[in-house]
Amino acid sequence: MKEFNDWLVEIRVVSRNLGQLAIGEASAARQREEELRIKQGQAEEQSRLSLRDCVYALNEEEEDEFGSGPDSSDAGSSGGGLMGFDMTPLYRAYHIHQTLSLEDSFKQYYFTNRKHHLRNDSQVSSMTPFLESHQTFFAQIAGFFIVEDKVLRTGGGLVSKLEVEALWDIAVVDMCAVLEDQFSRMQTANHLLLIKDYVSLLGVSLRRYGYAVDSLLEVLSKHRDKYHELLLSDCRKQITEALSADKFEQMLMKKEYEYSMNVLSFQLQTSDIVPAFPYIAPFSTTVPDCCRIVRSFIEDSVSFMSHGGQLDFYDVVKKYLDRLLGEVLDEALLKLINTSVHGVSQAMQVAANMAVFERACDFFFRHAAQLSGVPLRMAERGRRHFPLTKAQNAAEDRLSGLLKKKIDGFMTLIENVNWTSDDVPQGGNGNEYMNEVLIYLETLVSTAQQILPANVLNRVLHDVLAHISEKIVGTLCGDLVKRLSLAAIKGVDVDIQLLDSFTEQLTPLLTEKEAKEMKNAFVEIRQMINLLMSNNVLSYKNAVIRERNYNALDPRKVVTVLEKHRDPSDSIFGTFGTRGSRQNPKNKSLDAFIKSLKDVS
Repeated sequence: MKEFNDWLVEIRVVSRNLGQLAIGEASAARQREEELRIKQGQAEEQSRLSLRDCVYALNEEEEDEFGSGPDSSDAGSSGGGLMGFDMTPLYRAYHIHQTLSLEDSFKQYYFTNRKHHLRNDSQVSSMTPFLESHQTFFAQIAGFFIVEDKVLRTGGGLVSKLEVEALWDIAVVDMCAVLEDQFSRMQTANHLLLIKDYVSLLGVSLRRYGYAVDSLLEVLSKHRDKYHELLLSDCRKQITEALSADKFEQMLMKKEYEYSMNVLSFQLQTSDIVPAFPYIAPFSTTVPDCCRIVRSFIEDSVSFMSHGGQLDFYDVVKKYLDRLLGEVLDEALLKLINTSVHGVSQAMQVAANMAVFERACDFFFRHAAQLSGVPLRMAERGRRHFPLTKAQNAAEDRLSGLLKKKIDGFMTLIENVNWTSDDVPQGGNGNEYMNEVLIYLETLVSTAQQILPANVLNRVLHDVLAHISEKIVGTLCGDLVKRLSLAAIKGVDVDIQLLDSFTEQLTPLLTEKEAKEMKNAFVEIRQMINLLMSNNVLSYKNAVIRERNYNALDPRKVVTVLEKHRDPSDSIFGTFGTRGSRQNPKNKSLDAFIKSLKDVS
């Protein structure tokens, strides 16, 4: 009995070591499974390999890594027969009590002591933070039940299956209570993840011995929302710090490893050819910094959701990834654009970043699918719109707004135009304001092409050209222009021709549809000039002709401009020397036409 009582004391230390060993083996097995899954995903993506090659590669890997796994030997002998610990004192004492017909009392004595051990093992020390003691706590309980499984299978009836299950039920209730209490106090996502991972490994270890671990896994699943909320909060702080550190400058990479770490890691490259170094990327440090934060979020989310009894969890991971991108990153970028972007170069850099984020978001969802074990084709099928749309639109609007403001500075030169001149411009030279505008636009395009994707540049230019058209029309309709001569109209026509030539230079960069849309950006002033220079202004009354040739014109603006373009011989200053003479028939018709337009508008 002395030897047996000493064994009861020593078995608690052995149990802890045994539990740590079993959980360590489960962790190693999990790591091997994850590595195999990653290699399997890579093999599936390598279209250059035939199906037979892929299968061979995977089978070969599986044989190498799992042929001598823990399941190939007796689970109960994990760690070399209870790590070589001698079970003889227990079995000898039990045998002697059986011989003396004291079997039942010994069973009761053993069960009472082990139940007392379990109660002690299930107590959490208030002296040590649970984060520091949780591994020892769960390893002790795991080892306890590995020992009991061994005794159940080899003890000759010393304990019954019902007794072991009763002990396990007690342990599960205690562990669930501890987890509920500890999780409710934690305010750090990583702390929840560390404990959750260890508990899930405990579940893997003890499930091999037939213990039901569903209740434990339910507690883990129950706290997934709190975990992700804490994780989102952590990422919000990290993203804010990353954005505040951005200098709105293109990122310089001097070495290939920097390119691999900042570009290839997130599949941001537009070509498979590695560039020459030093390499200047079209994006700033914000992009890879935020990509690292999002990738870490995905991996932490998958880590929390996986190995918890839930086989299909991609939808949950995707749900929180959508929130991270749509609520956290998009809002942070939007705030940055609204508060920190003050110049054209800064706005251009942010717009360029947003275009790169489109490729990054494709990578994020593929990465989440791959880690969740979901085929990429299914993940692509479930993709929604670009989640950073608000920030992307704001970036382009900000860039357009700043460019328009810059253009407005040049457009003030329109005040120098002589709107009553009788001299027709010669040699195709435009007015001063248009020459300045075109010099700026050409400089802008040469710079923007190096950083902005063509589709973004086209959208911004379209807005700017439309703004120029609106400014010219607005000037013709405004108080600045009192009277409008034909020569002045022809001068504006030259300006629009120069604008046309500018857009023609962009044609190699545009699709046929984009080229047409670019021309339509200044269609209003083009149609206004065409109407004023036509031989038959009155044709505007014809609904068919108006719809075909002048559909962009507002009748009210047409009225205003036509009144300024009337023949000056009928003006108040032109009638003193011709009092009593008949009105010009052309102006008489035009007056009637203007009156009819006023009535309609």
